[in-house]
Amino acid sequence: MAQAATSVIDWQAAGDEVIEHFRALLRLDTRNPPGNEIRAAEYLREMLEREGIACEIVGPTPERATLVARLSGDGSGQPILLMSHTDVVAVEPDKWTHDPFAAEIDDGFVYARGALDMKHMVTMELMTMVLLKRAGVQLKRDVIYMAAADEEVGGHQGAGWVATHRPDLIQAEYALNEGGGSEHEINGRRYFPVQTAEKGTARFRLRTRGRPGHGSQPHDDNAVLKLAAVLLRLRDQRLPVHFTASLRGFVEGIASAQPDDVAQALRAVLADEANADAAIDALPLDDSFKLGLRARVRNTVAPTILKAGSQINVIPSEAEASLDGRILPGWTPERFLEELRPILGDNVEIEFLEPSEPLEADPASPLFDVIKAVLQEHAPGATAIPTLLTGATDAKHMAPLGIKVYGFAPGLYDGPAEWNRIHGHDERCSVRSIQWGTRVLYEVVERFASGG
Repeated sequence: MAQAATSVIDWQAAGDEVIEHFRALLRLDTRNPPGNEIRAAEYLREMLEREGIACEIVGPTPERATLVARLSGDGSGQPILLMSHTDVVAVEPDKWTHDPFAAEIDDGFVYARGALDMKHMVTMELMTMVLLKRAGVQLKRDVIYMAAADEEVGGHQGAGWVATHRPDLIQAEYALNEGGGSEHEINGRRYFPVQTAEKGTARFRLRTRGRPGHGSQPHDDNAVLKLAAVLLRLRDQRLPVHFTASLRGFVEGIASAQPDDVAQALRAVLADEANADAAIDALPLDDSFKLGLRARVRNTVAPTILKAGSQINVIPSEAEASLDGRILPGWTPERFLEELRPILGDNVEIEFLEPSEPLEADPASPLFDVIKAVLQEHAPGATAIPTLLTGATDAKHMAPLGIKVYGFAPGLYDGPAEWNRIHGHDERCSVRSIQWGTRVLYEVVERFASGG
């Protein structure tokens, strides 16, 4: 049945339609702030209702709109949720070679803010819904589509709002989201990392206090110097290594397709948490890979904002730093603080700022098996591997609902620097990648939701 449902689709025509919708969505200015995601929600509603797919627009205000649509199955399986977000980050148009909201095509790439983050997934999921409907696929699971507002600043007015106020709209067993699925090359081998875990946020303010005074008479009880000393300890002392299931699967998955010498070096990383950093340093791989791996094996903290004083000739009585803390699955901010205290010391004040829960889904699942099977058909020779995302997505809002989230926005490899364009200048997505990704995503969802 899966093959029959796929065979009725004219993929050339579907590919052209994908690009049409993609460019139309990219031309809608949904920079957040202020968002105005209603522009995208109304476009999506028009497209879905034209196909006879029921949908609803919800949110805290009319402008901060999240669209939710559903294709009903026979109820013999639990729903699958297709997640995406329609807001995009700010842009500096004068630093682009193309108008960031014109969606121009140049040399096979569509240039626009949001092309990779993440209106490509908004479009691929839209087309998956449309094609399932047109093909008349007999679903065992409901397929739910959520194009959410506000992800770029935390999602509290988008996916978070829906999870809190309208969980009935999105309750599902599994979800597909951003965070993985794009083809990577590592030492000449091809991989498709699928996000199975995501770090939680444990951001905090760190404050030191001292004795105020005149800048012309320095003394040692200076809050700024105390803060600087604490931050230097963070630079000089790495937090301990802790292996997660997704991290082990990530490293072993890469090793499985590498030459013996590289595979052995990778497996040495997993041999012992205490010596993992030395093994990472010794890897015969590029520095960017090592940087990402070091962040995946531990909780991390990075100072990002400093505040102290109001006048150059006055020694302030307090100094403050804001730090971006990220915690591994299984950790809490309280436990994280226990790990930080030996480094930070007891003479600092710490205030956590709206922490979010880390999450991890088991890669040994029927959905992951379908992802691997479809990728093997459309990218033979490549390896699908689980991965831990060090950043944060709207998946954090799904964890309290018990939804198992996988980051899988399939796309082809377009070069080592392409993903650096996310949130940067000249963000773009190749036509071939989004057309290929649409077919792969459709086949994953169709097979999984139909039981084929």
